[in-house]
Amino acid sequence: MENIAYYNGKISSIEEMMIPMNERSSYFGDGVYDAMFTVNHVPLALDDHLRRFYRSAKRIDIDIPMPFDELRELVLDFCRRIDSPDAMAYVQATRGVGMRGHAYRFAGGRPSLWVWVKPDALDPMDRAYKCITMEDTRFLHCDIKTINLLPSVIYTQRAEEAGCDETILHRGDRVTECAHSNVHILKDGVFRTAPCDNLILPGITRAHRIAQCREMGIPVVEEPFTLTELMDADEVFFTSASALCCRVREIDGRPVGGRAPELIRRIQAAAWREALEEANGQRWE
Repeated sequence: MENIAYYNGKISSIEEMMIPMNERSSYFGDGVYDAMFTVNHVPLALDDHLRRFYRSAKRIDIDIPMPFDELRELVLDFCRRIDSPDAMAYVQATRGVGMRGHAYRFAGGRPSLWVWVKPDALDPMDRAYKCITMEDTRFLHCDIKTINLLPSVIYTQRAEEAGCDETILHRGDRVTECAHSNVHILKDGVFRTAPCDNLILPGITRAHRIAQCREMGIPVVEEPFTLTELMDADEVFFTSASALCCRVREIDGRPVGGRAPELIRRIQAAAWREALEEANGQRWE
């Protein structure tokens, strides 16, 4: 099949799935989500993504209406049932269905669970990307993977209008993250990245790149860095579920990076090797 979706016990194609008008996600963005990409029908870092999903839900008092292991098997089943070996798997939990009202009591008795899988592919690592910068005016709970994504939608639109691929955000002079990825720099052989506080999402791919760099003997510093340091970095790159390690070549129309090509290629090679090992180790016959 081309794609597949689940909503509160119903399974159909994404196009055929019907969602009630009283879904709180429609009015308030009252929910959380997570997403992962597949290689050879295998969702990468599935357990890590699902643990973050349950953690985000707990932060906003949503009790996901399916046990972890059962949801894991559902996602795996969907990933192997669709035709494309390269796909995006998505999970979402909302506070449920009920008459519109801001307080939780209007949500009814049971949260809603959404799952879907559709063909998609990882961002290629054999090209360099262009970015813009914008002031980070989001709220102060960026560590929760909420479906309140209007700021990210606007940031992404501005990047597209500028002919760029991503928007790098900053609060004053401190670089935080991107519209839908984490951003990092290499300087003097050191991998620098923002700390996991309430101003950034603790990226799963970010964590994997940090672990790999440490294994390879590349020093890692998890401390804030500035716009000046960003522009002066030896390399700039971003990571996300779809971007294992994507190098940035231009920010706000100015060339950046390009001074540590061998080091960034080592990190990219390690990222792809990990993805292939995970996919080949879990392939279904």
